[in-house]
Amino acid sequence: MSELYIGLMSGTSLDAVDAVAVSIDSNNITLISSHQEIIPHQLRQHILGICTGQATNLHDIGVIDHKLGLLYAATVTALLKKASLESKQIRAIGNHGQTVFHHPAGQSRFTIQLGDANLIAARTGIDTVADFRRMDMAVGGQGAPLAPAFHQFVFSKQDVTTVILNIGGIANLTLLPKTGPVIGFDTGPGNVLMDSWCEKHTGNQYDKDAHMAKQGQVNTGLLNELMSDPFLAKIPPKSTGREYFNLNWLESQLSKHHIPLDVQRTLCEFTALSISQHLQTLSDQPEIELLVCGGGANNPLLMNLIRQYLPTWRVLRTADRGVPGDDMEAMAFAWLAHRRIHNQPSNLPSVTGASREVSLGVLYQAPAACNNGSLD
Repeated sequence: MSELYIGLMSGTSLDAVDAVAVSIDSNNITLISSHQEIIPHQLRQHILGICTGQATNLHDIGVIDHKLGLLYAATVTALLKKASLESKQIRAIGNHGQTVFHHPAGQSRFTIQLGDANLIAARTGIDTVADFRRMDMAVGGQGAPLAPAFHQFVFSKQDVTTVILNIGGIANLTLLPKTGPVIGFDTGPGNVLMDSWCEKHTGNQYDKDAHMAKQGQVNTGLLNELMSDPFLAKIPPKSTGREYFNLNWLESQLSKHHIPLDVQRTLCEFTALSISQHLQTLSDQPEIELLVCGGGANNPLLMNLIRQYLPTWRVLRTADRGVPGDDMEAMAFAWLAHRRIHNQPSNLPSVTGASREVSLGVLYQAPAACNNGSLD
């Protein structure tokens, strides 16, 4: 029997909250409607400050948690209106939350996503599933990436070895071999460095159509320096985030004399090369189909570079296989909520390194008094 779910995702790029309404049954997921809600500038700047190590305190973190909860709830309300749906029709919301720190290594392993799920449940009148990553970490996993289980659900019927590449702020991939376990991990920066550098020098949050990068030249010395980062050589499972790859990380490797356009071009090359080198280690199959999603799929220079580095691969977008790339991650968290509601495992130990399969997420039930509407 099919049920309706809402998925919410705000990723490393911090540009907007992506929301989807989907219908899910045991074998299929169908997109009904989608909506984007821009993250207010001041809130975005506060989040960026935490992610890049600026001094903060519990009060500020609490305020951000509260404001994000309200933003997510407002996003759901806008989506419901757009889709002509009522809250009582939705079985649950799956909310990723906003990652502000991800630390999957060492003795004190933790991950923090903000966005009060109690507020979402109370204001929308819909049961909400959140805090997806920490149970995987509790059983020894990285807590990321989580999308590969969803990729397997959607794309495993392919008759060739398939790789799904999500180029968000951080790039991550999923290998779906014709036989054998699913593999998935973060490769390193996706758009995060390009976006940060572009915003610093132009005021634009991202380099639309690679306009800035196309005007520069690759700085080979800088490229080699960036490619020497130890994260790139780590053996999976591995995951990372903006707390590691950020503007401070980049500027620590720049010489005093650099040309901003050349740095932007080099960052695009760095993203393409680091992704491609990881992809080349995955499989010796002669036919591999690469399906790209995320904001990076809209960067023509980046896509052309990936094709150049992988000349024998068939490079498409996930939209060519029926899943819009901009909606992929929000759909994944709607599906993860479905798995949690039905108490089904939703992590892949072969991806995260967890000791066993577990059902991810914590259920925040909507107060009974507002099951048919939202609070003022």
